[in-house]
Amino acid sequence: MRVVVASGNPVKAAAALAAFTALQPDIETDLVCVPVESGVSDQPASDKETRRGARNRANNASIAQPDADYWVGLEGGIEIIDDRLMAFAWIAIRSRDGKVSDARSATLPLPDAIKRLIDKGLELGDANDKVFATHNSKQAGGAYGLLTDGLYTRESIYTQTTILALLPFVNELYT
Repeated sequence: MRVVVASGNPVKAAAALAAFTALQPDIETDLVCVPVESGVSDQPASDKETRRGARNRANNASIAQPDADYWVGLEGGIEIIDDRLMAFAWIAIRSRDGKVSDARSATLPLPDAIKRLIDKGLELGDANDKVFATHNSKQAGGAYGLLTDGLYTRESIYTQTTILALLPFVNELYT
């Protein structure tokens, strides 16, 4: 089975591979990464924009690499809910027959120190790196890993969410 991940981020690729392998362990997965545009801002700032970005990525990957069984778009976003900055992701999966399924990740409340930096125009990954004195955390554990001391990571959250988005393709109850 050929799966195209609409990103060059190794965390997103590892999450997609882990999800497909977990749900279809008897099928060999050939994973290809193709960075494509999301069609949304670099830091999506709403649930709706983040979901649209994930769907756009899956669709754009299907155009860039049409020879695949599935295309996976992963998009991280933020939104202010009751004055608290929250982080989450949407995962969209497109199948060869054009069916699309998506799921939203767990929502992570972010500290005020990160919110203040985002309010000044930084993206979440850059704000995390500044607050936690790290480098390129979005290609590592991300905010989830930094705030939970590795109990959850960006990869583990994205893996769980990709599994949920993949269910309609592998569970007969969805047909």
